[in-house]
Amino acid sequence: MGYGEDTMKILAVSDSHGKTDTLRAVYEKVKPVDLFLHMGDCEGDESEIESFISCRKEFVCGNCDFFCPSPEEKVIHACGKKILLVHGHTYHIHRGLDTLRYRAAECEADIVLFGHTHVPLITYLDGRLFMNPGSITLPRQDGRRPTFGILETDRNGEVLPSVWTLTGGKPVSYL
Repeated sequence: MGYGEDTMKILAVSDSHGKTDTLRAVYEKVKPVDLFLHMGDCEGDESEIESFISCRKEFVCGNCDFFCPSPEEKVIHACGKKILLVHGHTYHIHRGLDTLRYRAAECEADIVLFGHTHVPLITYLDGRLFMNPGSITLPRQDGRRPTFGILETDRNGEVLPSVWTLTGGKPVSYL
């Protein structure tokens, strides 16, 4: 891990919709990171993103990712946790998190990261962290500020989630 011997820093983004300049600015602002996660709708820019992100990278496809080589869902292991990555459209998250919640239980995920709504969210359901980093290019929440997520582990292995804006110096949402 590059962030610290006993810690890990994960950059989580979604819904960049082909705007790699904004994504590059986010990465430059928060690096170094140990893991980069994109929860879909990068719209074919995976290769360009891979060219400037220098850590481990994981992608899933969203509803706007036509001919995407990545799966629609992926389970990875990082920071001692099992993480479910999805875009969210196949779980109808615009109607709520119940279907995604059941899938998280099914695969015994500790953390669920998703996008699709373009609205940031951090919540816990059934003892699992659910996080939507929002959209870094087309936000839909009040104020319409582009957002991204950071997950950091402390020395005890606890995962600390937060949502940030590119221009802000403090997280806009955290637990």
